[in-house]
Amino acid sequence: MRKKLVKDSRYVQGKFSPLNPSKYKGFWPIIYRSNLELTVFRWLDNNSKVISWGSESVVIPYYCPLDGQYNKKLHRYFVDLVVHMLDSNNVSHKLLIEIKPHKYTQKPTITPKKSQSTILYEQTQYVINQAKWEAAHNWCKKNGYKFLIFTEKHIKE
Repeated sequence: MRKKLVKDSRYVQGKFSPLNPSKYKGFWPIIYRSNLELTVFRWLDNNSKVISWGSESVVIPYYCPLDGQYNKKLHRYFVDLVVHMLDSNNVSHKLLIEIKPHKYTQKPTITPKKSQSTILYEQTQYVINQAKWEAAHNWCKKNGYKFLIFTEKHIKE
């Protein structure tokens, strides 16, 4: 599967060139879709505890609750990262990692300043993300992985 870079001027986006390409196990080119992703890609590439990593190389099927009872359609969730790494005790871990701004991990708030379309969009995205993440948790349980969501709060640490 070939990934495409569809530019969105609101985000820092581009193609990542790893310094340690042998650790990368995924599709080329390696596309980052935000500054947060670029920061994590660099960390993975340079961290000696990371055995291997891939970007958007695990696809998890899920059903979206917004489809309605009679229009159920199987969707595909391309998880941001799959990582195999060692912890501080050299114990191996397999991780699926989603990278999202913190505000997208929280239930949306309704304020007088927000337009109806913004409120509807935020609520829709929240419901979709919850369905994706539930499917990811279930997939991880079955396949011996741990699912993590990284936000800018985690990445700064």
